[in-house]
Amino acid sequence: MAQQDSISSRLTTVRQRIDDCAQRAGRAPGSVTLLPVSKTFGEEPIREAVAAGEKRLGENKAQEIRSKFEPLSDCGIDWVMIGNLQTNKAKDIARMASEIQSLDRLDLAVALERRLQHEGRAIDALVQIKTSTEPTKYGLPPDELLPFLRQVARDMPTLRIRGLMTLAINLRDQDAVRACFRTLRQLRDRMREEAIDGIEMERLSMGMSGDFEIAIEEGSTEVRIGTAIFGGRIYNDDYYWPETKTRPVK
Repeated sequence: MAQQDSISSRLTTVRQRIDDCAQRAGRAPGSVTLLPVSKTFGEEPIREAVAAGEKRLGENKAQEIRSKFEPLSDCGIDWVMIGNLQTNKAKDIARMASEIQSLDRLDLAVALERRLQHEGRAIDALVQIKTSTEPTKYGLPPDELLPFLRQVARDMPTLRIRGLMTLAINLRDQDAVRACFRTLRQLRDRMREEAIDGIEMERLSMGMSGDFEIAIEEGSTEVRIGTAIFGGRIYNDDYYWPETKTRPVK
């Protein structure tokens, strides 16, 4: 039996909450995918999550994927990049990640295409859309999505576009949070109508530990959960991956 408050038990709780929320929204249990986010956590808690059945993990920084890739290579993890990515880190994602959910600009797409061609690989990608006014949030403006998708479809065969991702506004106002998620769903629906060859618009990655139930109500197909599974971010030598140690912004 899993220990109370272990990563395994937290995963069980989160999975149940996701399915319960999906059912309340009139959707089938299992229709919403969980992406555990292991940022700042090291080998032991990640191996616990893998042992509990999670083989796909999200990371916010390319250097964390690079640091964890070899030590955890025996786990068969599919690493998913979900944070803002600088073009000079594209080589790490092209070599080590199975997916990027933060594709948000043309120069990044070009850099990834070049590196993926070099690696002889193709990866899934979600386009990150800016749905809030917060200056700290990254993302492609909604009105730039259609020409962006057309160019990727025409020129970048190694980037398999599967859908959209967003970060909701960081407010207690649930209506404002809901509006971000609704904007993404409506944008996805409009892009479906465009029917661009080679572009899929099936997935909506939206919702985190504090707002994933609202996201599911608004049509999310995947939620990115970190704190509710791994606990609060711990910045010490026991849990924080040494090569990426920085202090949290207060």
